[in-house]
Amino acid sequence: MPTNKNAIIRYQALDRCFSDFLHRYYMEDLIEACAEALYQYTGYDSVSRRTVFDDITFMESEQGWSIPLERLKDGKKIYYRYKYRDFSINKQELTANELAQLRTTILTISRYRGLPSHEWLEDVISNLEYRFHLKPSSENIISFEQNQGLRGIEHLATLIDAATNKQTLIIGYCSFDEQEHTWIIYPYYLKQYNNRWFLFGLNESFNSISNLPLDRIEIIKVTELPFKENQYVDFDTYFDDIIGVTKPDVSIPLETITLKFDQRRFPYILSKPIHPSQKIVDESNGIIEIQVRPNKELEALVLSFGPQVEVLSPASLRNLISNKIAENLKKYFPVQLDRTETY
Repeated sequence: MPTNKNAIIRYQALDRCFSDFLHRYYMEDLIEACAEALYQYTGYDSVSRRTVFDDITFMESEQGWSIPLERLKDGKKIYYRYKYRDFSINKQELTANELAQLRTTILTISRYRGLPSHEWLEDVISNLEYRFHLKPSSENIISFEQNQGLRGIEHLATLIDAATNKQTLIIGYCSFDEQEHTWIIYPYYLKQYNNRWFLFGLNESFNSISNLPLDRIEIIKVTELPFKENQYVDFDTYFDDIIGVTKPDVSIPLETITLKFDQRRFPYILSKPIHPSQKIVDESNGIIEIQVRPNKELEALVLSFGPQVEVLSPASLRNLISNKIAENLKKYFPVQLDRTETY
């Protein structure tokens, strides 16, 4: 079945035309109907005759919906209509390909069964399995990294609902230094990073976007207060210039970070880039660069590679990492010294 969004929009437009027995739809009318539907949903209205012909061919095929389409003559012209008045692609059963994709989807989301705040998945999965006669899998063949002991995960469903339904929240929050806060939050976005969940929303007290880790949230109250729409951040691009979830101060500019990895680590960095902006500078020497604004997640990431990475530039990050390593060595050097003296 089609996965292209524009194709799906065209199929639905054609289905409406073929189902309309009060009007006659010639090829030019079908092209116009598809163009109007595309413009409504995407802002673009370019549809060729060849595209519509191909769409009809697909809809008539077994890979599509095997539609019973008639081509009726009107003089020298031809108009298109379903043979049966009650036919619609939206009334058809799922194809074998769709059922296979649905099984894969159910298998994927079923890995979250049993997690706190995911009890609703039981009903969703069971209903899908029953409705489409899908035999539940008794064998686990896929898993995700999960921390079932993570605090705050029980808030996830409430926050998803609040963001979806645009509900204003009162949140009780306790920072790591044990300071307690109560804020009015307009929830906009949820993101998982490093196996932790974070809520992003407008904080009424600061009139700016706050980033709240769920494991520090103590209380959530859904209110009837008017909701303030998100006019501040495009979350599709919000994280493009950082590692992780922490936005640095506006005074910290975008920088080119140059890193050198040893021969053991470099192949993994190529297969799993550390940031979308990653570029190879010198493959033979394992040197890459990324364009980000430095934050604590970048620092933690670099340190996580241990001796397998060296920061070449900028000097500020190189010095920061060097100092962190030196501080850490102080914790181990006396131990090594004692062992040497013992022998």
